Amino acid sequence: MRKRIQRWRRSVGSAAVVLCTAAGFGGALATPATAAGGPAPVTSYTYTSVAGDYIGQGHAGTYREPAAKLTLSGDAGQVRVRVTTGDEWWDVEIAAPKGEQLRPGVYRGAERASFRTGRSPGLDVGGNGRGCNELYGQFTVNQIATDAAGKVTLFDAAYTQKCESETAQPLKGTVKYRALPLSYAYKSEAGDYVGQGKSVTHTGATSLFRLTDSYAGGVTFGVEGKREYWTAEFRPPVGERLTAGRTYQVTGAKGGATLEVYGNGRSCGNATGEFTVDRLYFTDEGKVTGLALRYRQVCGGGTAGMSGTVHYAA
Repeated sequence: MRKRIQRWRRSVGSAAVVLCTAAGFGGALATPATAAGGPAPVTSYTYTSVAGDYIGQGHAGTYREPAAKLTLSGDAGQVRVRVTTGDEWWDVEIAAPKGEQLRPGVYRGAERASFRTGRSPGLDVGGNGRGCNELYGQFTVNQIATDAAGKVTLFDAAYTQKCESETAQPLKGTVKYRALPLSYAYKSEAGDYVGQGKSVTHTGATSLFRLTDSYAGGVTFGVEGKREYWTAEFRPPVGERLTAGRTYQVTGAKGGATLEVYGNGRSCGNATGEFTVDRLYFTDEGKVTGLALRYRQVCGGGTAGMSGTVHYAA
């Protein structure tokens, strides 16, 4: 076995501040700037190993700055992350097929990065003196961004790796470098017309997101992916603006808060429920750029509901 060694602004109330992002489906999250009190991008490495996996030895671990040192090198063609602590080290290589660049998506049939063939993507995770000779795996890229020089400035990926055999026990992990949350998840109860009793999670590897200002001081969040289209509108009572740290009760009363989650050709009238704005970010000009929110919606006259979470650069 081979050894290997732009500005920020607080929203009204207890809100946090805003990260500037590109709006619209397919818009990439901008690389976060450093500012006191702003959204805190995450740089971390986690892994879970099944007993019998040579690399992880059946253990699990989580490494985050500043307790661990994580450095990223390479470019969008091949990203390398080095993780070191006082007595441990990990190397993670994630590569696009030869001649291509990494983009958000799912990459299957990965081979050892330095020796990948044909159109196969590359993967190579080793640590503490252990590495694979032959490698089988796959990975997802949820987010990636580069600067004008091609240097990777934001990265968010997850992988599954098997050493020497496709039937070997797996090593699984996540790599984040200055990453911000980006996801939508919902759970629909049996009898809920809008969600049809399903539970689905959308991430950057599979789906496109948008966040825009809505009328009446609200925001509109959209998701497209996994053969689904969703739109969620959240508006405060008339005359107010959404405020972070607040839960809004939606009763259907005239002038009150409004919640509308609809998609795939289904919507409901007179929805009731509630939504909680955990984090909300704006630019100095008042443009919404980040949102973390939880909701529960019940169609008028019904009892079955749909619950969900929204994370867009927050």
